This record gives sequence, C-alpha cells and structure tokens, in this order.
Amino acid sequence: MDAIALSEVAVRIAREAAELARTVRDEAVTDGVDTKSTETDVVTIGDRAVERLVRERLAELRPGESVLGEEEGGDGALDGLRWVVDPIDGTVNYLYGFPFYAVSLAAQLDGRSVAGAVVEPVSGRVWSAAAGHGAFLDGQPLRVSGADRLALALVGTGFAYDVRRRTAQARVVGELLGQARDIRRAGAASLDLCAVAAGWLDAYYEVGLNRWDWAAGALIAEEAGATLRLPEKGADDGLGDEILVCATPGVAEGLTGALRAAGAGEV
Repeated sequence: MDAIALSEVAVRIAREAAELARTVRDEAVTDGVDTKSTETDVVTIGDRAVERLVRERLAELRPGESVLGEEEGGDGALDGLRWVVDPIDGTVNYLYGFPFYAVSLAAQLDGRSVAGAVVEPVSGRVWSAAAGHGAFLDGQPLRVSGADRLALALVGTGFAYDVRRRTAQARVVGELLGQARDIRRAGAASLDLCAVAAGWLDAYYEVGLNRWDWAAGALIAEEAGATLRLPEKGADDGLGDEILVCATPGVAEGLTGALRAAGAGEV
C-alpha cells in the first residue's frame, strides 16, 4: 500500500470534483435542492453530480476498489481498501453561498484513513495527507498550534440537524464557553479538522458525524500532530460512541475532561 500514491489520486480527483461543484452551483441551488433527514438537511444536484464524478474517476484510476459516499452509499464493510467521499461537505453553506465548503476524499485501509484530500472550490485551497508522511496545505507542511491551556484555546464544533440533539449540544457549548477562549461553528467538519491542522483552531469536537465527514480531515489533522479521538462503538472513556475530538496535544486532555463533565457524549 503506497499512501503517497493514494494521496496523489485523492488530490487529483478532489480537484476535479471541486471545480465541478463550483461551476454547477448556480443551477444546483436554484433548480435542484431536496431534503434528507429533516427539512434543514439539504442535498443539491451539485452533491449528486460531484459524487458521480468521483466514482467515475475512481473506477478509471483505481478499478475494482469499493467506494462509500454520502449520497449513493456503498459497502459498509471496513475490511480492505475503500474510498470514502463527501461530495460537498457543508451543503447548507453551498446553498447560501457561504464560501466554507469542500470536497473530501479519503482512502481507508481496514477502516483507518491512510490518504486524503480536502479541496475548497471557492478558494482553491488543497489540503492533503498520507499516513506517515505529514500533512500539507497547497504543498506547504502543516503543524498544529502550541496552545497548552483550554482557557486560551479556540474551539470549533458543529450541530446536528435533529432539533432535540441540537438543543442538547447547545447546552454543552454553554458549559464550554466559560472554559475556552471562544467557540466557532462554521459548518463543514472536514475544514474544521483542517483548521486544527493549520493551527487556525486549537481544537474541534462534534457528536454525530458520519465517516465521510471526517475520513480525510481527521488524517490531515493527525498528520499535523493533533491528538485524535474518533467515534468508536463501545468506547468506555465516558464520551460515548459518537463523538469526535481533535485537538493540539496541549489542549486535548483539558478539552476531553470538560466535554465529559458537560455530558457531551450523552447528547
């Protein structure tokens, strides 16, 4: 398994997909918007077109390898090599024209990310990583911040579409606001994880993410030096099965303790 080669494929395809997302946006948000789990959980024809492109290009460049995507699903088995795609992470931002959304594509081996790319259609920024070889933004190496106190940490998060869960998540944020420098919510998990990698955030956490939300971004953050806690069934650390926590090492312990005390794993 050549992680660098897989990363190069991820970057190549994600670049193409990001350009498609950008060029079809006007049509996608005026003539092709639908909903999924709730009326605020949107999907556009842009999401579907981008995922189709990714699948087509993977079939050409990596024939026979399985794909898991947000819009078209895929094999749930973790064994072997599988590509994980979020065609437009931050679809609500895409809908509104808020320029914080991305195409995310990762290669996972036995359920663990080994290569990934996150490409921003509006800015053109390309985030990438290969396991054991570091993380990069437009070819420049990334490193997490040196923050060492939660009280001075800028923390990112996100919220679910379900109203009851959102309300519980707001309670947790209320607890954290008195313990951190500040909280940010920008609406795209992959880019929040990349922001930790770049030191633009000191930490990020969220409950209820899907694998395609974090597969590429989590690897980028980890390769930049972040401490990573992925969602895990049967986890016994008091944070539940569904929370992802990503932080610069000096903040990780303080944040996980604060989240545990706030009941973040129970929302």
